[in-house]
Amino acid sequence: MSAKLAAGARLEWLPLETICYDACLAENRLSMSLAPGAELLGWDVTAFGLPASGKPFAQGTFRQHIEVPGLWLERANIKASDLLLLQSPLGLAGHRCIASLFFVTGSKLDRQRRQQALDSARSIIERHALVDTVGVTSPDPQVVVLRVLAPVVEPAMHLLRQVWQAWRAEMWKLEANCPRIWTT
Repeated sequence: MSAKLAAGARLEWLPLETICYDACLAENRLSMSLAPGAELLGWDVTAFGLPASGKPFAQGTFRQHIEVPGLWLERANIKASDLLLLQSPLGLAGHRCIASLFFVTGSKLDRQRRQQALDSARSIIERHALVDTVGVTSPDPQVVVLRVLAPVVEPAMHLLRQVWQAWRAEMWKLEANCPRIWTT
């Protein structure tokens, strides 16, 4: 997916999770280009296997590429056979869901607004069950990113929705009404 935002545009990119079924050969690409004054609030959620159905991600490969050219680049190459990556505390530590929530702008965020996004996310994280597997940072003055590891999708989505609601209200002064599709 490629998103190109014009000056002053706003976009919310909030797709349902990607599921890496056993034996998949999957690639997830997202590139975001923002003109000055444009803003994007989005997330990316990936589940490895279907643990509730007893269907693990036992073989296959998942590649991910998320970028804002020149500002932020995240890449992953996850092989089901790489048990060191999947099980190690330095990797996914046995978690089967990875997720990122990001606020990206076409112009530098002023220091106060950027800090407000970080502080509101940290406040929510401190009270959440996933507190030990979540982090929020700003790798560039135009990017704020929250990353989550979770055993399954539902707690990760719960956290992302809470932070999304806070960021939408604080950064855009808009009410955060959840789309109906999230409840079906």
